[in-house]
Amino acid sequence: MTTMSSRRTVLAAALGAAAAAVTTPGPAFAAPSGGGTIDYHAWLTPADWRHGTAHGTRPRTGHRPGLVIDRPAGTLDHQDPHTGTTATWEYATWTGPVHRLPVPASEIVTSWNAHAPSGTWLQVELRCAYTGGGHTPWYVMGRWTAGDAAGDIRRTSVDGQKDGRSSVSTDTLAVDAPATGLRLASYELRLTLLRRPGSGLTPTVWRLGAMGSDVPDRFTVPASVPGVGAGRELRVPRYSQEIHKGQYPQYDNGGEAWCSPTSSQMAVEYWGRAPSAADLAWVDRAYADPQVCQAARFTYDYQYQGCGNWPFNAAYAATYRDMQAVVTRLRSLNDVEKLIHAGIPVITSQSFLASELDGAGYGTAGHLMCVVGFTHGGDVVANDPASATDTAVRHVYKRRQFENIWLRTKRRNAQGQVKSGTGGICYLYFPAEPSAAQCRALAAVGVR
Repeated sequence: MTTMSSRRTVLAAALGAAAAAVTTPGPAFAAPSGGGTIDYHAWLTPADWRHGTAHGTRPRTGHRPGLVIDRPAGTLDHQDPHTGTTATWEYATWTGPVHRLPVPASEIVTSWNAHAPSGTWLQVELRCAYTGGGHTPWYVMGRWTAGDAAGDIRRTSVDGQKDGRSSVSTDTLAVDAPATGLRLASYELRLTLLRRPGSGLTPTVWRLGAMGSDVPDRFTVPASVPGVGAGRELRVPRYSQEIHKGQYPQYDNGGEAWCSPTSSQMAVEYWGRAPSAADLAWVDRAYADPQVCQAARFTYDYQYQGCGNWPFNAAYAATYRDMQAVVTRLRSLNDVEKLIHAGIPVITSQSFLASELDGAGYGTAGHLMCVVGFTHGGDVVANDPASATDTAVRHVYKRRQFENIWLRTKRRNAQGQVKSGTGGICYLYFPAEPSAAQCRALAAVGVR
């Protein structure tokens, strides 16, 4: 049986220190809505970056606009908890304007697309206003760099962040007791860009976004009727996570722990991107599909001790040439159909008993797979990496079963205990310059 690849646990220690001082938020900035109780908003154009408050950062124009270090705002000493090394870094910050959620949220997940060469890194922080008054602290949602060269920080989430009303679990900020009616009314995002003193290097952030949602507690969801995706299947490469069992214990040992990076790699390669032979030179030549090992290594979260950090997977995908990636929620399989019809595969996160998904042959407390199409009758065609071989990865799952296990927020495990579901979480990977049809499909699900 496949076990939970994204082993999310409620965190319980003190708040990690922020890298820079709080800055004054700018004016409210309207955003497209993801519809209903889901709102994804992003900053990605020079005009977007200018709506924030900069201390040492500036927008860079050109082929792919982004936010970069213009001049350091100061220096700080940072001790990496995973290497024990303390180093001095120059930093600059950008604080986004207040984004008021159309519907107050019980959860927020951030994601970003960036380039961070060796000797640089970035930190993403989130602060929210409560509907009952007051604010959260500045929560660290990730400390990230693209690589893991000697002397670089280790890519990491931050444990122990809470204030008695909300807390961060790896990559998700959630209200602790949503049944009380407390919600998150608005939020601000803060970027801190860091580099070695005097190096002149800079991270470049192309996209920074957050998905706020208030999906109601539910064991079942309404069934959707097959739509525009029926009969459409994308030619997405097929990779098995299971053939990697026991590989690279330092990146969580392969096999069932690698569903997220394996799904990410399938979607990345669908778009014609792949690591070079030089990139893969570190992988044991006896291992098949070395690019899956590459994805596991560069999505690995050293605090979480796994490869299932949602924004780290999106950030990995966006390190490939002219790629974008977001973490969001969708409302139904009709949303997935719109994306498939436009040529965009969808990586979904779900949990289920073996009896709840015919043909899977396993149960899981958390698993990622790549939806690549639909049959003419509307059933789901998925590249499920929890398969014995690459050739066995393609599965057809019953539409009603798949939709329910993916969208529900409550479920019962094999012991009858009530556990959480993912409520429609997905990764969307697409080109920096999507086609007009792809832009329309993305806009229809609240992504620009």
